[in-house]
Amino acid sequence: MKLITELKPKDKLGKLPKDESTLEFGKLFTDHMFIMKYSESKAKEKDKGWYEPKIQPYGPLTLDPAAIVFHYSQEVFEGLKAYRWKNGEIYLFRPMKNLERMTTSGERLVMPPFDKEFVLNSLKELVKIEKEWVPHAPMTSLYIRPTYIGTQAKLGVQPSSDYLLYIILSPVGAYYASGFSPVKILVEEQYVRAAPGGVGFTKAGGNYAASLLAGKKAHDKGYTQVLWLDAAEKKYIEEVGTMNMFFVIDGKIVTPPLTGSILPGVTRDSVLSMARDWGMKVEERLIKIDEVITASENGTLNEAFGSGTAAVVTPVGELCYKDRCMVINGGKVGKVTQKLYDALVGIQYGQTKDPYGWMIKVC
Repeated sequence: MKLITELKPKDKLGKLPKDESTLEFGKLFTDHMFIMKYSESKAKEKDKGWYEPKIQPYGPLTLDPAAIVFHYSQEVFEGLKAYRWKNGEIYLFRPMKNLERMTTSGERLVMPPFDKEFVLNSLKELVKIEKEWVPHAPMTSLYIRPTYIGTQAKLGVQPSSDYLLYIILSPVGAYYASGFSPVKILVEEQYVRAAPGGVGFTKAGGNYAASLLAGKKAHDKGYTQVLWLDAAEKKYIEEVGTMNMFFVIDGKIVTPPLTGSILPGVTRDSVLSMARDWGMKVEERLIKIDEVITASENGTLNEAFGSGTAAVVTPVGELCYKDRCMVINGGKVGKVTQKLYDALVGIQYGQTKDPYGWMIKVC
């Protein structure tokens, strides 16, 4: 396939705000987007069904009201970032991991695979075109949202025969308004996020829609996020709404295993790689909420933090369960959390060496 490029006139281009510190998360979008279509009928001919890859002006999509995505939620998405280094160069952080996860998510929802290398190259070309939108201010970045949806106009619970894959870009500041400060997390007692055998390991839109009510109730009570427990017994820790969860208990980093009901986070994998390379004790295992409570009571709960593309590494200063609140590390950022955050951000912004080859240069 050949990538088609259709650009807006120069006098119609937007621009970043003069004060980049005012950037919020996901509210401002760049001038162009990438779009690519799939048709089952074309799959019998050539190009494996994918056609018309194009970079075009950002704008509304035209979809039939009967499109399968609206009725049966055949949709997955991803989130990654582009970073501007001090020398002006722009880099992506582990983009192929996101595209691999997107393919895995799509397979679970019976969506056809795409050429990951082609999409990555198209993404890099899109970021090159929009390079002026990559902000310069500390801890800002260009958030990248690939989305993949079923577009066939037909009612009936079945996989779509037609699909749309598109990528939009958004210059962003910190995900949490508080920045790198400890957040308050509420452990959800009533609702569950995902069950074994379900789609918890995918980045499907339905997972997030189902989390909104619990999230709203938590926000109304003054909490930043919800910590989910397992669906079967509601006693094992799973993940936070936008982050994988970690605890430092008696000097060991402990995080739930990838058993199919939590998202295999790219940042999670990065954190585990760094911690192990530093010789830290790391355990991927089931963690009961009661174990965390006991560790808090006996003083062995040293730290807690979350990890995710949007939030990077976020310290947790307070965890509340059944009207009982545990203040962690005096409500301050812990040494392990700080070290992981500094190392990861240092690699992403080109401030320190990248021993893993995680950063991919765009321009």
